[in-house]
Amino acid sequence: MSDEGLPEPTRFDLLSSSRPYLIGPFDKLTIDVFGIEDLSKKVQIDASGRLSFPLIGVIEASGLTPAELAQEIVKKLQGRYVRNPEVTVNLDETVSQVITVDGQVKSPGLYPVIGRLTLIRAVATAGGTGEFAKLNDVVIFRTVDGQQLAGLYNLKAIRRGYYSDPEVFANDVIVVGDSQARRLFKDLITVAPLLTAPLVVLIR
Repeated sequence: MSDEGLPEPTRFDLLSSSRPYLIGPFDKLTIDVFGIEDLSKKVQIDASGRLSFPLIGVIEASGLTPAELAQEIVKKLQGRYVRNPEVTVNLDETVSQVITVDGQVKSPGLYPVIGRLTLIRAVATAGGTGEFAKLNDVVIFRTVDGQQLAGLYNLKAIRRGYYSDPEVFANDVIVVGDSQARRLFKDLITVAPLLTAPLVVLIR
């Protein structure tokens, strides 16, 4: 149990985290090679995290940042095919880096994580809470170092500034107002009302 909130997932947990963005399977990218139109193209990463690029063949892209992928393409093109290549890689669409928002929100579903995303913003992205949502029953499920953790948060307490709005990460599952998820914390809630800090438990 921790009163400091859920720990951040490691790079290994996510294969790709939200800051900096790391490329994952099925992501769509735009690759521009300055001055060479034939090498500038839109690509999609395959299921194994690879992409096929003209002249240089298959590249292992999964787990790289867009900047690292650009450098990898530069290295493979340089000298052999292009004298001084300038390459930029931009993310068009992410499929690998998503959170799940479920429960008493207006639009439950999968939402992309690009840049820094907090719990309040994630709930807002899902259309906000329903009219009768239990704002003190918000659970974030997360895997860190292979362990499954759950954190219980109170949206009212966060909005009133009692504790900070926690960052959420790719692969997190956020459940709003679900009494079944809250049962994980039933023995702890009586001693900690969630007004000053969230509750975190290890799911066995």
